[in-house]
Amino acid sequence: MGLTAGIVGLPNVGKSTLFNAITKAGAESANYPFCTIEPNVGIVEVPDERLKKLTELVKPKRTVPTVFEFTDIAGIVKGASKGEGLGNKFLSHIRQVDAICQVVRCFSDENITHVAGKVDPLSDIATINLELILADLETVEKRMDRVGKMAKQKDKESMFEHDILVRLKETFEAGKAARTLSFTEEEMKVVKHLHLLTIKPMLYVANVGEEDLANPDANPYVQQVREFAKSDNAEVIVVCAKVEEEIAQLDEEEKQMFLQELGIKQSGLDQLIRAAYSLLGLATYFTAGEQEVRAWTFRKGMKAPQCAGIIHSDFERGFIRAETVSFDDLLACGSMAAAREAGKVRLEGKEYEVQDGDIMHFRFNV
Repeated sequence: MGLTAGIVGLPNVGKSTLFNAITKAGAESANYPFCTIEPNVGIVEVPDERLKKLTELVKPKRTVPTVFEFTDIAGIVKGASKGEGLGNKFLSHIRQVDAICQVVRCFSDENITHVAGKVDPLSDIATINLELILADLETVEKRMDRVGKMAKQKDKESMFEHDILVRLKETFEAGKAARTLSFTEEEMKVVKHLHLLTIKPMLYVANVGEEDLANPDANPYVQQVREFAKSDNAEVIVVCAKVEEEIAQLDEEEKQMFLQELGIKQSGLDQLIRAAYSLLGLATYFTAGEQEVRAWTFRKGMKAPQCAGIIHSDFERGFIRAETVSFDDLLACGSMAAAREAGKVRLEGKEYEVQDGDIMHFRFNV
């Protein structure tokens, strides 16, 4: 699908450590600001228990998971929108991602410098969000200068756009993000062309110490982040980046034992990947046969021919119909043959909206 989530935050909050764990790519991690200058891009598998169960059921020659892309973006500082630090460069990297995962420091460690001299998650969030808002305000004001002249001449398209720009400007001046506004489909076409930073969905990642993993809500910093996220209509994922980096080096069996010792059921990274995947409105369908069981990423709301086109453009162009069964029905029946006998396998046409967990076999003719 070519979608990516950007990992952002102030310097030394654990972004690169977290990225190392996500991708095992070894992005440089050091105790000083701006150690990440170029954005690091890494591909990570989307954890999905259904794929394992499907593999056990079908016993294919190979299994291929679906993947997701994360970009590690260097630390933002106060004044980034005005070019402070390496501001403009970093803001341009954020423009290129589809969702933002904001890492917030919720741990105390005298050996790791905090850019503001103290741990204060709400201040950190405010600093980053304000820089993104200020950058968007500048974008909107520049556009208003151009469009305003045409709007005064009663050009309908310009007047339409100018009204949207005025709403955005007022929102930014009130210290709010563009995503807090509601837009019609036609208005959204105008907004998309502005490439705003604050229109992107946001996920907050509370980075805690190992001692907080078993009961993160006992950490007052985490509570602060959760309260703020409610006002932003955003989700909070709690991780310990340092521990996650250690877990990333283990095989599956060792990983499960380590998680049990820590008193947690699921790694923070698995939660983060799923949350970022969901944040972008993504879902998974499967293809299953003797040669291969594979997971495919699609956008929720896509119809069968579009989903077929993810595999190959010919599948979409020559789409006839899709033989479809839900994962739950297949698992309950125990085999595709049994699912057919039970009437659970359906033939769906061009208007069928594919559902998360569908197992699809596309029929096409080119």
